[in-house]
This record gives sequence, structure tokens and C-alpha cells, in this order.
Amino acid sequence: MLAAVLLPFLCCLSSAAAGKLLVIPMEGSHWLSMKAVLAELSRRGHEIIVIAPESRMLIDSSAMYMLKMYPVPFKKEELQELMHSFALDTFSEKPFLFRFLNTWENFRKSSAIFKATCESLLYNKEVMKYIEESKFDAILTDPLTPCGQIIALHFSIPTVFFLRGVPCAIDVHAAQSPDPPSYVPRVFSLYTDHMTFPQRVKNLLIKSFLCNFAYLPFEHLASDFLHRPITMKELLSHGSIWLKRMDFVFEYPMPVMPNIVFIGGINCGQRKPLSQKCSSGFFPRALLLHYYFFLCNEFASSLGHFQSKNQHKCHVLWTFRLRIAVSVYRHISEFFAPVMTM
Repeated sequence: MLAAVLLPFLCCLSSAAAGKLLVIPMEGSHWLSMKAVLAELSRRGHEIIVIAPESRMLIDSSAMYMLKMYPVPFKKEELQELMHSFALDTFSEKPFLFRFLNTWENFRKSSAIFKATCESLLYNKEVMKYIEESKFDAILTDPLTPCGQIIALHFSIPTVFFLRGVPCAIDVHAAQSPDPPSYVPRVFSLYTDHMTFPQRVKNLLIKSFLCNFAYLPFEHLASDFLHRPITMKELLSHGSIWLKRMDFVFEYPMPVMPNIVFIGGINCGQRKPLSQKCSSGFFPRALLLHYYFFLCNEFASSLGHFQSKNQHKCHVLWTFRLRIAVSVYRHISEFFAPVMTM
């Protein structure tokens, strides 16, 4: 009886249809994570158009999507130099003030480059006309730079954010989640949730000066293009879905809104064991325990190489030495055995 009643309604339902997706990506590792998602979306029949600058590092052509490019007023080498500087400062052991000033300078440079990229896209009449006429169903973008969201607001297209995070937790505030600076450490601060009063002051300074300076040019650009005053927080608050490449294993638990989805394991979809030649030098037979963090080929040439005894190269980003007792070395080796796969 129930089946007879529901059958007419089921006949009215349409089958799932493929959509038309506009992708405005971010360079570097951000793109590598997003590319895996595009591969699955393409496999499911969605039409994907990626819009990227002509001067780019890792964003490449593929049969999975159509790549549409636009000119920008800088060269690929300038972008590579900036990424290299960021990588070095991230693992610097220099004093706080030195790291703060270096980070401030890198944010200033990156803000100028990414603003120029965004401005070149927004005022490219040919590309903007193409976006308007294509009638996209949604925009997939990384809000680290808000260019995709500016376009989404301009053409009233729903936005799906794909991100690890935004400096100074602007993404958290835009999604209406709590993030008090007295308890949540800012990026590059190296603090925990247990901070002294001076540390809390420094944590607040990072947010007040560094982040406002970095995103102020984007706020001006968005306000001029949309013809109304708008802040980064308001701009990102219009996002429909937040796909965050994180979880609460390494992050601080917090209440979140229903449209925030945690996809922290997405980068571990394809595990590849390290070769025996490379992994043979991972745990040295000595009192000094080395931790090696491997980096993609783009940065390895400038950050150095680790060569094992058989001359096979393994890329190294950072090493940390810790003096330990012989008795605990075996237990540490057993504990870290699972990380030998990537």
C-alpha cells in the first residue's frame, strides 16, 4: 500500500545530472590537493573549467579539465622565489621578532603578487564575459586569496571553499565559529593553548598587524569591483560550503557550523611506501635521532638534498636532532614505523 502511494512521487524525481564547475585555484600544494578532487569530479562526468594565470608553478593542463589562462604582470621565477622564502621562514629557529618581521615582509610581497593576479583576472573583459556566458553551477576555490569569491558574488554563483585555513583565522570568523586569540595560537607563533600574558599579547599583535596588512589590498580591490564597501570577513561569509583539509588530531577542537565539512584525510588517499634505498637512512643507528620531512621537487633543489649511501637522492625540507638514551631508541623507532609510508 505504501509503495503504491510513493511510486507516483518517485516518478517525478529527476536523476542526478552532471554540473558545470568553475575552478579558481591557488598555487603550490593547495593546487596539488585540489587536483585530486578534480580527478574524481571529472570521473563522475562533471564539466570542469580551470582559470589560472599564465605565470604559474604547478597548475598544468590535463584531460580532466579545460585550462583557460590570462596574462599577469609578473614572471614565474618571482613566484618561485616567494614560495622558497616562505618555506625557509616557516622552519626558522631565529628569535620571534626576526620571524615576525620576515613573515610580515613575505606577506607584503605575496599580497602584492596575489592582488596583481586577482586584479588581472577581474578586469580581463574577455575572461569575465566567458564566465558570465558559461552559466556555471558553482565555483570551487581556495579562499586564501578571495578572487574566486569576488567573482562568485559578482555573478551570484554558489561557492565551495576548499582550504587548509586562512591566516589569522579569518575563515573561522567568517563561518561564525569562535576563535579567541587568548587561547588559540596564530600561525607562525609556535605557541600552544597555554600562553603567558606576554605570549598572548604577541599572539594578538600577529592578528592585528600582520593579517590586516596582508588582506587590506584585497578588501580595497573587492570594494572597488563590487561597488560597495566590504571586508574579508564579510566576503568569505557568503561561502556555501567549506571543505577543510584538517581534523582535530593536530588542530584545536572548536564548535563549527553545519556547512563546514572536515576532509583531513583527503591527502592520504594514495599511500606510497618510501623506497628501501631512501628509508634506509630514516632512522640512523646513533644517539642522534633525525626526523626528515620530504618536500616536493619544486622546492627540493633550493632547500638541499639528502643522499643515502647508495647515492639515491631523497628530498629534505628540515631536520631536527634530539639527544636520546640508547634504551628508548628502539621504542621510538617502533612508534614511528607507521610513518614510513606516504
